[in-house]
Amino acid sequence: MRLRKSGILLHITSLPSEFAIGDLGRGAYHFADFLAESGQTLWQMLPFNPTSPACGNSPYCCFSAFAGNPLLIAPDLLVQSGYLAQSDLEGDFSANPQRVDYDRAAELKNGLLKKAYEKFRQMGEPKCALENFVKTNAHWLNDYALFICLKEQFFGAPWSDWPSEIRDRTQPALDEWTQRLAENIEREKFSQFLFFGQWSALKSYCNQKQIQVIGDIPIYVSHDSADVWAHREFFKLECDGRPALVAGVPPDYFSSTGQLWGNPVYSWDRLRETSYAWWIRRIRHNLSYFDIVRLDHFRGFVAYWEVPASEQTAINGRWVDAPATQFFNEVLSRFPSISVIAEDLGIITPDVREVMNLYEFPGMKPLLFAFGGDLSTNPYVPHNHVRNCVVYTGTHDNNTVKGWFEHDATRAEKENLAAYFGRELDADTVSLAFVGVAMMSVASTVIIPMQDFVELGMEARMNTPSVSFGNWEWRVEADRLAPDLSQRIAHLTRIYGRK
Repeated sequence: MRLRKSGILLHITSLPSEFAIGDLGRGAYHFADFLAESGQTLWQMLPFNPTSPACGNSPYCCFSAFAGNPLLIAPDLLVQSGYLAQSDLEGDFSANPQRVDYDRAAELKNGLLKKAYEKFRQMGEPKCALENFVKTNAHWLNDYALFICLKEQFFGAPWSDWPSEIRDRTQPALDEWTQRLAENIEREKFSQFLFFGQWSALKSYCNQKQIQVIGDIPIYVSHDSADVWAHREFFKLECDGRPALVAGVPPDYFSSTGQLWGNPVYSWDRLRETSYAWWIRRIRHNLSYFDIVRLDHFRGFVAYWEVPASEQTAINGRWVDAPATQFFNEVLSRFPSISVIAEDLGIITPDVREVMNLYEFPGMKPLLFAFGGDLSTNPYVPHNHVRNCVVYTGTHDNNTVKGWFEHDATRAEKENLAAYFGRELDADTVSLAFVGVAMMSVASTVIIPMQDFVELGMEARMNTPSVSFGNWEWRVEADRLAPDLSQRIAHLTRIYGRK
């Protein structure tokens, strides 16, 4: 990450497709072509794990930290693989090309995946590839497949509400349910086999075009996940499996009551006793599918805010130290060539900076934070950037640049903006002005959300934090990824010496 590079932030769900949600099919390959034609060498995306409607389909609230989201499997590639017939795709799959429809996508994809599984079972060819996949991924796949099937059996109830024998994973109950649900379990494993087969092919295609893929590792996992159910000892839980202490952030100028996320916090002492084996497996898994990883909420690896689960706000929490240096020493001893981006937004204390500097992990510099306060000292303003950082116009949690200018920017920020650029900007010019100063930054790496390249407003915002539903739905229309745009991006990239 020391070379001058640039890329685009676009999640898989936001890609064009015919099946109500972006997927790993034609739209993904066309976007990889668009990146290459635009001179971009980085594609950043959000976590691709299986999401839950109960969490508004947030990619940061998933049933597994290892599994792939079956909704992202591409039906057109299943036809190419022989698992579906072309006639299976001749029904009415129409959907809004500008918004993800998760319910519609689940209806379409689940039916097609069942057909694909039945076709697979009828095939006479050897099943060695599936068997090898299942064996290689057994450390997470067996628990995940059983977990998903049990959730269906118990009408979606969280695992802590299941009958105590299977909630507590007694061996007789595990054996009984594994046998009872054997066919459904095999189908879930097959879906994961399809997902990671399609993903690996797409990543190889990107790498052949000199594009590196940046994945995202949320620090916390969902309580209602296969990970917590199968590894209760690594989380601070009550005897009945419910969280005893949960994660969040304390009150600050964004919120007088802080943010209560609800994820169970780690028992770092128990993790240390295993030399952080669960985390090592998680990182190894991600590094097999991504070239670079972003560690979300990096400060939580140094010290984290834990709150009793009975609290309604994050006010009555406390800071608890995490074994950051010991943990990262272990990680780097296993993966000495790992490339990490540290998500260091929010209130970052000197101890967090010390750890980032020790390991030379680059932090993030969103330009939307640059024009408040004193321009001479604001760390996000371009003249204060350092080489070892990643500049963004904004992130998935921010408004688009145009949306920010039209709806969020204060009068003082607009005045600072005009003073800094030496001219008045408006809603029609601000997006590309931000892109330009990002590209010219001394920072080694620049990532631009796709929404800002196509100059969209708040209608294209990906996520509004603290709003539970209606997020993660924006999609880019295929005709936006046009040759004239790729030529303009390539021109900027050449001017500012990026690759």
